[in-house]
Amino acid sequence: MLDKSVPYAYFYMHRKAGAPIAHFPLPEGYKYVLYSKGDEYNWARIETAVLEFEDAFTALMRFNREYMSLPEELSRRCLFIENSDGEKVGTTVPWWRYVENERRPWLHWVAVDPEYQGIGLGKAIISRTIELMIELEGDVDFYLRTQTWSYKAVSIYRANGFEPTDEKALYTDRGKNYKMAMKILKKLSR
Repeated sequence: MLDKSVPYAYFYMHRKAGAPIAHFPLPEGYKYVLYSKGDEYNWARIETAVLEFEDAFTALMRFNREYMSLPEELSRRCLFIENSDGEKVGTTVPWWRYVENERRPWLHWVAVDPEYQGIGLGKAIISRTIELMIELEGDVDFYLRTQTWSYKAVSIYRANGFEPTDEKALYTDRGKNYKMAMKILKKLSR
């Protein structure tokens, strides 16, 4: 869950091609499943539970805007963790963005329902998502956007080869958020 008691700044992370993947297995009783019709509601529920959105309707609108125009890609890319009762409890979407007219693979919307945090699901879904990204895109450079409110996830991203980047093409604020985020993260690591 996001820690909104921490000052907010967004920043980007970059995983270079060939970087090691930390293989974290799912705990017993959980499995990976890909998106199927209707899972947009599960995605919205999970993302709202971790405080990414104020309500499920807003989350659902975002999902529809970003992904529903490409249903065939969605069914290959939107990953969930399902518990033994068939409930979706974690999600992420290996997608892409265009940066300076170049299509780049991106890791989107990593979230684990707060009731299921602390048992290794976040570590597992990130490592599995990187494997899926490599299957879909090849072992190329990947990116993600995160924020200081997600500082606990940064170590998981780093374990999977992602490092903060100040790449100018990513920031519209001349890197002000990057600098502020690095200062905040440094204070949090003390």
